[in-house]
Amino acid sequence: MNKKILIPIVLVLVAAIAVKMLFFQSPFLYVGTVEATEVNLSSRVSSVVSNIQVIEGQHVIEGQPLLSLACEDYKIADEIANENYDRTAKLFHTGSMPKETLDQMKNRKDDADLRIQWCAVKSPLTGTVLNKYPEVGEWVNVGTKLFTLANIKDVWAYVYVPGTLIAKLPLNSKVTGYLPELAMRPFEGTITKINDQAEFTPKNVQTREERTRLVFGVKITFNNPDEVLKPGMSIEVKLPE
Repeated sequence: MNKKILIPIVLVLVAAIAVKMLFFQSPFLYVGTVEATEVNLSSRVSSVVSNIQVIEGQHVIEGQPLLSLACEDYKIADEIANENYDRTAKLFHTGSMPKETLDQMKNRKDDADLRIQWCAVKSPLTGTVLNKYPEVGEWVNVGTKLFTLANIKDVWAYVYVPGTLIAKLPLNSKVTGYLPELAMRPFEGTITKINDQAEFTPKNVQTREERTRLVFGVKITFNNPDEVLKPGMSIEVKLPE
């Protein structure tokens, strides 16, 4: 009697599992790593770092001061250049100095003023400070790297797909990415680039079998107005089958 009751129950469970597998399968998601546009800021003058106004990980806006250089010699040169220009301008207006000399003094003044502006390093974009390299009191030369900034509003990820799927992925088509860390929160994305040549799946893919397949890299740019997506995050992307 127990067997007669048990068999129908097992059959119903098997049927339910089969229906779920056939009609309610989860879509395959391609995994990529979030990247952002990075900008390296370097010193335009040689001087001692006198003050650093930001820390790594801090959000900054365009034009915000990041670092100040002492620039004692540049300040002296700027003062002299401005005094010479003012003196030459007065003589020019009285007819005692040719226009060519006034132009030369103005060029020297403008050059000195510009170098003083370079002593105050400001952010060229709104984003995040990824790396800070110098310390207060350290001497930096022209070209010394000071900061690496990331434009968090301009983020993307590469996913790697088989060649059979490329025809279904036209440029500028819309796709959806999901962030596992936030309960699969969706982010709208746009396909902005498809690599021209196939390659072996990159080494950061988990299994050896997958790494031996030839695939195409697809760049997906995501809307990130709230700056939720950060470089290094994993994002899962649903593509048309």
